Amino acid sequence: MTASKKIFGTDGVRGTANIEPVTAETALRLGRAAGHVFKHLDAKSRGSGRHKIVLGKDTRLSGYMLENALSSGILSMGVDVLFIGPLPTPGVAYVTRSLRADAGIVITASHNPYDDNGIKFFRPDGYKLDDKIEHEIEHLVFSGEIENIRPTADDIGKAVRIEDALGRYIEYTKASFPRGMTLEGMRIVVDCAHGAAYKSTPCVLRELGAEVIVYGNQPDGKNINKDCGSMHPRMICQKIWEHRADLGIAHDGDADRVLLADETGKLVDGDDIMAIAGLDLISQGTLAQKTVVSTVMSNAGLDAAIEGAGGRVLHTAVGDKNVIDEMLRGGFNFGGEQSGHLIFNDYGTTGDGLVAALQVLRIMRSKETPLSKLAQCWTRFPQIVINIKVREKRSFEELDHVPKLVADAEAELKGQGGRVLLRYSGTEPKARLLIEGRDAALIEKWSQKIAEAVKRQVGA
Repeated sequence: MTASKKIFGTDGVRGTANIEPVTAETALRLGRAAGHVFKHLDAKSRGSGRHKIVLGKDTRLSGYMLENALSSGILSMGVDVLFIGPLPTPGVAYVTRSLRADAGIVITASHNPYDDNGIKFFRPDGYKLDDKIEHEIEHLVFSGEIENIRPTADDIGKAVRIEDALGRYIEYTKASFPRGMTLEGMRIVVDCAHGAAYKSTPCVLRELGAEVIVYGNQPDGKNINKDCGSMHPRMICQKIWEHRADLGIAHDGDADRVLLADETGKLVDGDDIMAIAGLDLISQGTLAQKTVVSTVMSNAGLDAAIEGAGGRVLHTAVGDKNVIDEMLRGGFNFGGEQSGHLIFNDYGTTGDGLVAALQVLRIMRSKETPLSKLAQCWTRFPQIVINIKVREKRSFEELDHVPKLVADAEAELKGQGGRVLLRYSGTEPKARLLIEGRDAALIEKWSQKIAEAVKRQVGA
């Protein structure tokens, strides 16, 4: 192996479990490299005590394999491991800060099916890794330099299980909800996707006084995200009617996302939540620089609503890491993605599906307004998003007719404020096509033409 190889993608390391790079062998090397890097990162501010890394996971079967491999590598570098078991990704970030650890690691493939898995890293402050640190870890993994570093005797790390990690995260999320306000009298349906939030979200909602009906809380290692959760929100929308509930909450496997269903059973996505929360923060004077940070996937109607209230929307490349990086650069306190990653920087360092749901519930309670009415605060432009499974990720410029079709579509849609976005997913073998404009028939026509051209040439 050479130092030029890459294993980090747009959101950590991810792939099919037990196939490179998501193997026990590579996880062991990653653990060794991460242990070494974090042990010597900002050593002065971390003090002279024992070094430690928090290690959490979601509910996938392969999590056991990767957890043991990672911990072995970390321990072999003289760094202690703090096991916290299944916990949402934002919970791992919070516990990393709470325990003043050198780093946090969560084993998860987020919204992917159970046969995938991945590894995400957090800095001591709970934010995702800088590219520089990722490159340093990759270099150590592939160069072989780390093989010469072998602590012995009592310099080897030790592992302990943190029994109160779940309780710490529960109390942290409850603190994001106004003291004295309760959810009494509310009936909430929750779909935990058989993932990492299967204990935390129902517990928090019940402790705040809500009547909670829970689905997706029986993980067996193989059913995470399967026909449930935020990847399959139809179920939560149906359950609203069945239980005559006030709100539906759907997470993905690691619960850094949330999608909602209003009391009529209508889906409320990340753009809706950004409009509701963004306008509320503007009205309270608490939206930093009157700016919401979103990605290029967000609907143009969001820009119109926020601008109409005297604010602005900044757009980044797709990925919650890009949103967070822009928030940190500009000193902004709220951002997110249409897919349901919402970052309330006043409360946390990464997307947190539970905190986002609690912020919407706070607005519903304070305004005594149902979610369906709150969601009417903005008008969505017609938009079509098509996910195309691909066998390879060839440059779109190399595909016959595709560049011209995109250019022609953009030219025709430009006059109505429309746009075309064609890109490859950073975490899945898919091409994603987004077309937006005021004329629904026009965007339907161009979406079919472009999608078919891509499918013919690189479709799986």
